[in-house]
Amino acid sequence: MTLPVPDRSIGIPARVGRGLRAGAAGPPRMAYGRNPVRHYIPGGMESLAPASSHKGRPREFDVDEALTAALRVFWRRGYEGASMTELTAEMGITRPSLYAAFGNKEALFTKALDLYVREKMAYVREALAAPTARGVVERLLRGAVELTASGSDPKGCLGVISSVACGAEAESIRAEVARRRASSQQALVDRFERAIRDGDLPEGTDPAGLARYLAAVLQGLALQAGSGASRAELEQLAETTLAMWPGR
Repeated sequence: MTLPVPDRSIGIPARVGRGLRAGAAGPPRMAYGRNPVRHYIPGGMESLAPASSHKGRPREFDVDEALTAALRVFWRRGYEGASMTELTAEMGITRPSLYAAFGNKEALFTKALDLYVREKMAYVREALAAPTARGVVERLLRGAVELTASGSDPKGCLGVISSVACGAEAESIRAEVARRRASSQQALVDRFERAIRDGDLPEGTDPAGLARYLAAVLQGLALQAGSGASRAELEQLAETTLAMWPGR
């Protein structure tokens, strides 16, 4: 599961697409012009909005809504399983419009992943601010169960689904997910190191090992949810993890 890092290391991503509805007077000032606009994303990484030299009337679709639709497809199918035909159909746009607004499939996925982290995993940032390490873990587990057991969204974690893709096409996507995971792991390590200094975790606790263990549990929750595990089964796994937690 890909986790955002605490607020202090995050620049809020710029929203795009306002004013792109049919009949708008012209393209937004921050939209994709000749020079790419830099957006800061969770984890301290950056993505570049694709450059486009297209001129003329504004696009007759809402970029935010189209990106949300693309997210649903990627979340449901994974990166490799999402075809351009299904993406454009769900987004309600043509392939040329997709390329002009988002770039290629890889760039579209990266933006969809940004949206997923920003909107679906906001609970992670709140969890890292809990006063105790056990509180951090409890909020992460509860939030993960709530997300994966939700009836309104696809099952599983988008980052996990795409990280297990095996084709050559997904190599760069796996690398991107791995970079984000490393940033997330470091955020947990930093939090657990603080807990050791505060006496919240026992002396001799391995913060990196504990962070890897928790990440494995969260990934397991996502995979089991994607395989059809019930909410009760996921909650039982969360309770077992909390019962084994070394801190108070």
